[in-house]
This record gives sequence, structure tokens and C-alpha cells, in this order.
Amino acid sequence: MEATAEEVDAAVKAAQAARGALADRTVRSAFLRAAAAGLEAAKDWLVETADAETALGPVRLTGELARTCYQLRAFADIVDEGAFLDVIINHPDDTATPPIPDLRRYKVPLGVVAVYSASNFPFAFSVAGGDTASALAAGCPVVVKAHPDHPGLSELVAKVLRRAAVDNGIPEGVLGLVHGFEAGIELIKHPLVAAAGFTGSVRGGRALFDAAAARPVPIPFHGELGSLNPVVVTEAAAAERAEAIGAGLAGSMTLGVGQFCVKPGLVLVPSGAAGDGLVKSLTDAVSDTDAGVLLDHRMRDNFLAGVAERAGLDGVESPVTPGAGGEHTVSAGFLTVPASKLAEEGAYDLLLEECFGPVTVVVRYDDEGEATAVLSRLPGNLTATVHLSAEEAAGEGRGAELLAEVTPLAGRVLVNGWPTGVAVAAAQHHGGPYPATTSTSTSVGGTAIERWLRPVVYQGAPQALLPAELRDDNPLGLPRRFNGVLER
Repeated sequence: MEATAEEVDAAVKAAQAARGALADRTVRSAFLRAAAAGLEAAKDWLVETADAETALGPVRLTGELARTCYQLRAFADIVDEGAFLDVIINHPDDTATPPIPDLRRYKVPLGVVAVYSASNFPFAFSVAGGDTASALAAGCPVVVKAHPDHPGLSELVAKVLRRAAVDNGIPEGVLGLVHGFEAGIELIKHPLVAAAGFTGSVRGGRALFDAAAARPVPIPFHGELGSLNPVVVTEAAAAERAEAIGAGLAGSMTLGVGQFCVKPGLVLVPSGAAGDGLVKSLTDAVSDTDAGVLLDHRMRDNFLAGVAERAGLDGVESPVTPGAGGEHTVSAGFLTVPASKLAEEGAYDLLLEECFGPVTVVVRYDDEGEATAVLSRLPGNLTATVHLSAEEAAGEGRGAELLAEVTPLAGRVLVNGWPTGVAVAAAQHHGGPYPATTSTSTSVGGTAIERWLRPVVYQGAPQALLPAELRDDNPLGLPRRFNGVLER
């Protein structure tokens, strides 16, 4: 199923040719809703295929498909509302210094978007996932590079979306699909590709990011590469509810066999009795977790090698040893290490890197200074979590100070919760400082559409020549800022 360079070229050119059909926002939103309805109609077929290829289970996959359909409809609503166009109109003002001419600003689609599917979310971050949905909503055709872990499902989902496109008068080429490593390289280099979205590893994402920047005309590359998702448990919080925090951590780090990009991978826990109670609770809960199957053998091999290398460091202990659960499965576990080992650069930096699978590293700190020293060495993350006592959450103690300390590390900051589970909502942000992502944008939530748009200003253009979105009489009824006044 490896696509040739000629097949990649044909897919991109077909997508480019479909741009005009996406120009009408009414057609665009109808297409997105039809795609959601088509996926729902094919649910049984799609879930069965997805489970055969990923072993994620029908319950998980049914929920993920529902999320995907909800996301498509949410972007359809955004398209209908029109606020994403960010229309701003300024009439001339000769009294201003300097004088203001007639200026009219809005956003236009970039062009063909390349989307690189993820392995761990075969619906929500794949062919019909957030990158594709937001790009189509912006008016950008898409060519998807399918993930090799679910090629059959990718073909089926693409077929559903193409049918929805044709039913709404859009050429089926608006959604292209290619397979293969070399096809992914050809895609990022294609001169008609205007932007790219990626979810995957640091190594793979960085290679594509560099290729996007090295083109004769560089393009935006919105990549999600990797995240440790640190958690800080204060001494007061551990003393107040050690058992609940330990059990919650176990559930979060083993969810989906630890194959979530927001899995808590490093947890700062106080030394002493309160922290010991949390570790005991975590030990009991993780020990009761069944072995699970990872998405492919390459991931299983990397997991086994990664936990073995980490566990082999001097001073690292394994209260519950992660590793092979059987010929094809892995067992969950966690490691502990004194915070002092991570205070300076060296061999223990390995513990500050993501290990994909059901494992986390518990860092025991003696005082706030040690915890701060570890936090200061962390790379960028998708999430950062703090667990506070009731008094700290109410404003007593260093709750606010701790929030301020972790905010520079991540795009989503949680208090007394767990990062697994990324709600599709207008206010959601799924991104963070590098290497969590390569840009400041989000891949989940309504503002994900902004990645595929660029602003254009018309100066002194006659009304008759202006796009309908920028005319004074507002024939499309768009939200806009008109001479400094927000109109809805």
C-alpha cells in the first residue's frame, strides 16, 4: 500500500483543485455534519475494523468515535457562526496621527494541509480527527498520511468522508490519503502543501519539522511531539488524601495501557509518612492492574528497553516493576527516585524523558527547594498538575505560588485532577512549549482552526470589489469589530 511519489503528487493536486468547492461556508458546515453522520452510520463496521488493528477494545473505540463525530459537528457550528474569520473594519480617520485609511481585515485559508495520523487515537487523531476537521472547517483541503498501525480503518474513514463531500457537491479529492514512510516525506516537501499537522514522536516530528523549515518556501508545521506531564503533590495534600491521590494516579497512568500523550509520567511526592502512604496506595492499585497490549511490537520493545534502562540507574527503585506481562503484553509499574538525583544534568536526565506505556516515575523530595529544582529542569509539556490540600486550594499556603511555578511548563494546568481525558470544548488547549508542540497553537478545541488561516487586510478597496465578509452592510451577518465596536 506504499504510495509512490506520483500518487502523492496526484493526491495533493486533487486536493488543491477542490479548494474552490470549500469556499462557501454553508457547504463546508453541511459537509462536516454529513461526515459525522456517515461515521455514525458506519459505527459497527468502523469499530470492528479499528479493534482488529489496534486491540484498543470496542468500548474505548466507540467512545472515541463519538468524540470524533462531536468534534466534526462542533467545527461545523464554528463555521456557521463565522467569528473565526476575525473580521475587523476601520473607516478612514483623517484626524488620527498618523491618518487611518480604509482598512478591512479578515482571515483566509492557507491551502492544502498535510495531516500525519497518530497511532494511539485511530479516530480522534487520525483521518477524521482534529487536524482534519479543523483544516476542513478553515476551508483547507487535506491530504492525510495514514498511520501504519491502522491502514484498513484509515481507508474506510476516508471513504466515508469522501462520500459526504460528494453528497455536498465537493470533489472527493478534498480528502486525500497516502500510505508509507516515503510518502510522508514526499508530502511535506510538496510545493502545493501549505501547512502540516502532526501527532507522534519527538524523533519523527522533529524530522518533519526540519523538512518543513528547509523547503524553498517554508510552511507552518504544527507538531505534537512528546510530553512528560509532571504532577506536583504538596505535603499537605499527601497528608490529607494520600490514598485517593495514589489510586487516582494509578488509574491515570495505566489508562489505555499508558498510551495517552497526557499520561502523568513524572510525579513529585514528598518524603516522609504522608508520601509513603501515597506510594503504598499507588502500589496497591497498580499491582491490581491487568497486563495489556500495546499498539504494536515496536512500541512494546521500546517500552521494555526504556523501563529497563531507567530501572538500572543507581538509586532508582521499582515498588511495582513494569515490564513484560506475557509474550505480547506489558505489565504496569512505577519507579521511585530521590529528587536529589535529578537536580543536576547527567545520567538521570533519562527520567525526564517520556516513556510511552504504563509507567511513571515518582520523585521523592525533601523540601520545596528540591521540588523547585526538579521543575526547573523539565522541558515543555502538554499538561502540568498540582495536588493541593483544601486549605491550599482556598488560597492558604503556596498554592498560588505553585501554580505560577508550573504554568511556564505547560499549555494546560490542572488542580486536584488528572490530565488524561482531553475535553473537546471551546476553551480547551492541547499544546505546550517545545517539545510538547512546535507552535503555540492547540490541536483540540475550537481555536484549533486558527492554525490553518492567515490574515489579509484590504486598504482602500471599493465596496463592489470587497469580499462579502468585509462589506459595510454585512450581508453574511458575521460577528465583527466595526470602527472599534464589537458587533454580534
